[in-house]
Formats: sequence, C-alpha cells, structure tokens
Amino acid sequence: MRIGEVAALVGITSRAVRHYHHIGLLPEPARRANGYRAYTVRDAVLLARIRRLTELGLGLDEVRDVLADDAGRDLAEVLGELDADLARQERELAERRRQLARLLDGRLSDLGPVSPELAELLGAAAATDSPTAVKDREHLVLLDGAGGSAEVYAALRPLAEDPAVVALYERLDELAGAPADDPRIGPLAAELVAAVPAGVFDAIPYGGDPHPGIGAALLADYPPAQAEVVRRVMAAMTARMRERR
Repeated sequence: MRIGEVAALVGITSRAVRHYHHIGLLPEPARRANGYRAYTVRDAVLLARIRRLTELGLGLDEVRDVLADDAGRDLAEVLGELDADLARQERELAERRRQLARLLDGRLSDLGPVSPELAELLGAAAATDSPTAVKDREHLVLLDGAGGSAEVYAALRPLAEDPAVVALYERLDELAGAPADDPRIGPLAAELVAAVPAGVFDAIPYGGDPHPGIGAALLADYPPAQAEVVRRVMAAMTARMRERR
C-alpha cells in the first residue's frame, strides 16, 4: 500500500503518517524501486493502534511507550485486541443512539438536553405552572448534569406522578413573601418529607453530609420562608439517609 492508501484505510491523513515518521513513532517502511513507501498490514495495524490511543487521550510520548510494549506481540494478538476494541466502540455507539432515540421520542425537556432517565421523570410529572415546581425541575437538571442517578429518578417517579404534590408546591408558592418564622413552615416541611418515597433514601448514596457551600447556594435561590422549608426538608432527608447507612 502507498501512504495515501494506508492513511485512508486507517482513517487518518497522509500528513499525520508523515508526522509519525518524522518523530520516530512509526518506523519508515521499505521503499519500492520508484522511491515510494510500501506499507504492509503490520504498518496499518500500528497506525490504527496509534489512532485509537490518541483518541483515548494519550499523548504521543505515552503512545510510544504502549507501542514499545506491543513490539514483541504476535500480529494476530494485536489484531484481536483491535477487533475487541472496535466491538466495544460499536456497543457504546449503539447505546448512545438508543439514548438519543429515547430523547427524541417526545420526552425532550424545555430546560435543555437531559439524560433519558430524567426526561422520562419530567415527562411523567403532574402538570403545573407552580414557580417552585419549575425551580425544582431546574435543580434536577443541575443534578443531572453533575451525574444524576437513574435509580434516584426511578424512585422519584411515584412522587412526580402524584397529583397531590401539586398542592404542596402551591402551598410553598404561597410562602414567597412570608417571613422565616411563618407558622405554615413546619407543617409544610413535614408533609414534603413524608411525601418522599422510601425508595429515594435507598437509592441516594450517602457519602457524608452535603457540603455546606452547596446547601447555602441552594437556599439562596429562595425567599426566606421558602428557604426555611427547603432547609428543614434537606436536614430531615440527610438525617434519614444517615440512619439507613
């Protein structure tokens, strides 16, 4: 094979191949009588290996170390490893397409791209224009971006589907202009905690109490009375999770 053919086969440019020769990463192949490089299957395998390693984020010096370890291996073994790696990529691509299909299946969130599991939860939630319900969804999207748990979303589904939750959100909305010692705060906080399915506490991994800075930032998003309700709910949930561990 000539340089353009081996580059096309592997999916890189001829310029990249020449660069690998220049830095000594890829040995120069034998040349034909006309001076053109003649690449073999071994060269193609080596180039495919270089491409895959760089796609994984390895620097060229790190790639050089990996290739040095490969030098004494049988060609069939290296080819088998590459084939297994391609099969893994195919599985990952298929899973990403399945997730995209689920997102496109009428469960897109107005809050932006979210995981399929959260999209399903938001799609199942009882309809409401409650400002605090909207804020709750925003917090879920934030959690999702930080690596939210599909198990937690599944455990929250009965709560999301419960029409009675809408009334709780509306009562929380009514506290928007109330002081932090409003007598409605305690009963509402207790009802909100009681409404959380037990499975949620089992699904949330307890790695210690949440960082105070995170809690403070969350509470700062609410007016005083609502913030006091949310603070009490957070404290009660943390205590419940601590008891279960």
